[in-house]
Amino acid sequence: MPRRMTGNPALYDYDAEQRRLHGVVCGVDEAGRGPLCGPVCVAAVILNPDDPIEGVNDSKKLTEKRREALYEQITARALAYQIVFVPPQEIDEKNILWATMDGMSRAVTGLSITPDYVLVDGNRCPPDLEQPAQAVVKGDATSASIAAASILAKVSRDRYMVELDKQYPQYQLARHKGYPTKLHYALIEQYGIQDFYRRSFLKKQGYWDGTR
Repeated sequence: MPRRMTGNPALYDYDAEQRRLHGVVCGVDEAGRGPLCGPVCVAAVILNPDDPIEGVNDSKKLTEKRREALYEQITARALAYQIVFVPPQEIDEKNILWATMDGMSRAVTGLSITPDYVLVDGNRCPPDLEQPAQAVVKGDATSASIAAASILAKVSRDRYMVELDKQYPQYQLARHKGYPTKLHYALIEQYGIQDFYRRSFLKKQGYWDGTR
């Protein structure tokens, strides 16, 4: 018998309606489109409608501690999930939009269960998905599946940046996670750029002239 949802029923109600209309539903979201370095991380999730996870919400509305706890629950209780890291080199080659789109396609394709329908956060769907898909603006605050994907993507990328910080402590990556803060720009000026930087982003900002 399905468990009764008491935390964010509207998000699960939205997914329930999508399942009624389309069948097995997958949510997709990303984290890290804006940083100057590191990968963009994409997650795809198929939640178990009979086992709703209390507190699933837009990752930006959750504390780090809560995101970490929900990450463990989602990965343990979801019917299927897949996490994909798209490296800076691919972002530079394709641009951030199409690198993200390709990552989303790979995440959906990599699921152990094939969904009938894909809900994608934002205003655009990957064009090469095999399944019909729907873009949902502010989807991580609308759909439980997308919200769960946002949590997996955010936590996975943050963990990656914390590990990278251990290798390159001078950039303080664990503090700003690669985002374009005043501190981060100052550290780039001081220490230069490494292979984990997105050169296309820095070139636009005037921080890289192709010689370093």
